[in-house]
Amino acid sequence: MSEENPIIVTREGPVVRATLNRPHRRNAMSEALVDRLDALLAELKSDTTARILVISGAGGHFCAGLDLTEVGAPQDPAAKLAAQQARNRRTGARFQAISDLPQVVIAAVEGSAYAGGLGFVCSADIAFAAGSARFSAPEVRRGLVPAQILPWMVRRMGRSAAARLCLQGNVIEAGEAERIGLVHAMAPSVEGLSALVDTAIADILQGAPNALAETKGLIAALGATVPAGYAEAGAAAFARQASGPEAAEGIASFKERRKASWAPG
Repeated sequence: MSEENPIIVTREGPVVRATLNRPHRRNAMSEALVDRLDALLAELKSDTTARILVISGAGGHFCAGLDLTEVGAPQDPAAKLAAQQARNRRTGARFQAISDLPQVVIAAVEGSAYAGGLGFVCSADIAFAAGSARFSAPEVRRGLVPAQILPWMVRRMGRSAAARLCLQGNVIEAGEAERIGLVHAMAPSVEGLSALVDTAIADILQGAPNALAETKGLIAALGATVPAGYAEAGAAAFARQASGPEAAEGIASFKERRKASWAPG
């Protein structure tokens, strides 16, 4: 089963492709998946021969965010609070690691890009979508908070659009995502998405490797995406919510395909 290989990594010369591979869960982030991704990011950090990383998802979806079956698992309250804080802190570090890579990172999105999956889209350098792509930051509807994805959303689309997406918690389609700057371009079909990615790869490979890496460094030097102290505050806020009654009800309602108790009937 795909759980044995939660990310498929392939390489074509300087181009590395990482395909999130839990299609039965819309590529939701399990511990096994993020462990493999973190290991790949650590490898690429010092890989001077890789020049591009393309992140995509298997089975017609990109990433549905955190695997809520793991968040909602029964646990001692104090242990759950500590575990959720550590999990969220690590999530923030992962988005930063993607952004900090010397390689140019491209997100190629089909289907769902929700919650933490949205964080992957926004921490990538370039994002493209197929017409099937759908984007959402639904955390508040689950009794959670979009702690670590929020700074990256603000970087990509601005505070106003990011605030609306996070507070409204709705799903937007690929055309709207392009309009607000969440993705750089969209194509109606999967074939068109592949063409967008291939064109970007060809263009990027015309650039000198060190010049590209130095340019990414200069972009980062314009100002930190995540303000000092925010990551820890976000992790604490996420842990409080994830360990509380609202998350228990929000996750239960999601699993049971019903409205949460706070939502009007």
